[in-house]
Amino acid sequence: MRVIQGISVYEDICIGRLFYYGRRNQENQYAPAKDCQRELQRYEQAIMIAWEQLQDVQRQSLKTVGEANAAIFEMQKLLLRDPEFTESAERMISQEKVSAECAVQTTGRYMAKQLEETGDPYIMERAQDVRDITARLLNILEGGGKETNFPDGPFILAAEDLLPSETVQFTKDKVIGFALCGGGVRSHTAILAKSMGIPALFKLGDELREEFDAVLAAIDGFEGVLYLDPDEETLNSMRRKKEEADRRRLLLNDLKGKRNVTGSGRSVKVFANVGTMADVWAARENDAGGIGLLRSELLYLGRREAPSEEDLFVFYRQVLERMEGKEVVIRTFDIGADKQVPYVGTAREENPALGLRAIRLGLRYPELLKTQLRALYRAGRYGCLRIMYPMITSPEEVCQLKTLEEQARQELSHRGETFLEQVPTGIMIETPAAALLAGELAKEVDFFSVGTNDLTQFTLALDRGSGYLEQFADPGHRAVLRLTEMAAKQAHEAGIWIGVCGDLAADTRFTERFLEMGIDEFSVAPGEILRLRQKIRGL
Repeated sequence: MRVIQGISVYEDICIGRLFYYGRRNQENQYAPAKDCQRELQRYEQAIMIAWEQLQDVQRQSLKTVGEANAAIFEMQKLLLRDPEFTESAERMISQEKVSAECAVQTTGRYMAKQLEETGDPYIMERAQDVRDITARLLNILEGGGKETNFPDGPFILAAEDLLPSETVQFTKDKVIGFALCGGGVRSHTAILAKSMGIPALFKLGDELREEFDAVLAAIDGFEGVLYLDPDEETLNSMRRKKEEADRRRLLLNDLKGKRNVTGSGRSVKVFANVGTMADVWAARENDAGGIGLLRSELLYLGRREAPSEEDLFVFYRQVLERMEGKEVVIRTFDIGADKQVPYVGTAREENPALGLRAIRLGLRYPELLKTQLRALYRAGRYGCLRIMYPMITSPEEVCQLKTLEEQARQELSHRGETFLEQVPTGIMIETPAAALLAGELAKEVDFFSVGTNDLTQFTLALDRGSGYLEQFADPGHRAVLRLTEMAAKQAHEAGIWIGVCGDLAADTRFTERFLEMGIDEFSVAPGEILRLRQKIRGL
């Protein structure tokens, strides 16, 4: 028996034979164009075919992974027509006189690299969508690839990695588990695997090789372990664990529609963290009480120009309408420093996490922030909107923001626009300065939300993106909890509510401690909602 440790994205057990899936390798596509006009026509035709294919994939995935996750392919359809992608590819063909294949591959690699270099794990995983549409376009331009002959019976799919469109082509009665050498736990592929209810292991490394094709295997999604050729004792243990997991899952689904109330009768809000429309649908499917954090960065990245007010308005309106009157907290953009955009003149910094980012960027470039505020005020008529500002360190910053808010409202009034004039505003407590000045800040805003990821980073002077510092990263460090408790006390004394939206919010080891502090709201990934609600109801 061989045991390989990976990272699990869905807690379940499966037993079956491996099928090693090898994607056709698309090597360097550089080739000069003999006829630029012909190459442009080939490119445009490939875009149209890809769009139709994604339409079909989206329709099929509605049946297998639901509306929330089928929205992933709506995003990919938009990427096909994204000006950043199309203009780059067309310019390469017409000016650099290269083939459509070369233009697509070069553009796709560049855009994916841009997203990966942001340093934000959530945004980095979006590069996978760029690779997916790039691979689709190249496959079309090359005349289509050879079909893979999959086994007839249920199997565990092993591969180097999987693209989202590859993941949804499988049904649960055929593929009972995923075992991947690489991949990302925040990727769309991971999200789809969770939605399909299929145990999936990522980052198994080069120990998982093609030579293990057809070997009997077992995935323990609770421990993140792949067993190859397991012995009888291990198989019996996995079967017992599977029966217990199925029983617990039925109990969790029973929580949908029920109130989040502790044993003592205290009511608690459990909201969702989202970044895309697919996340919004997932929040609804998991019965979220609202959205506690909508990251708006994705609307700003990977484009040559800042999103227009209309672009922002349309997206925010869709989110608010789909949440059907539930609270939606939209955080203003957290770009700059390590999340560079070409339309803002910022330089790369030595310490990007401490640099010109988030609200500092908004105050330095007020027109950029006012565009977002105008879109938010206009969209506010379609739901229950809250606006939240990141990286606040002083009451003076909040006062500057109030001035910009008033200017944005006046500009809408002068244009004759209809908008929501009074929108509750809050701030993220993610700097020690904000926690220490919570009493003063609470007089200026309507709510707090503690971003435990950055609060931990800044309090412990620890780069949370560094793999070398894992042994020093203590998410439940006493200093972080003490700062959170200080902020909660000051919030309640001022009569405002306080939530927690960082990774610590989903860690049920700290749920009781947060409730003792007086935390009113938890905002977590959609897939963590039911588990957290179970914990709250058991206290």
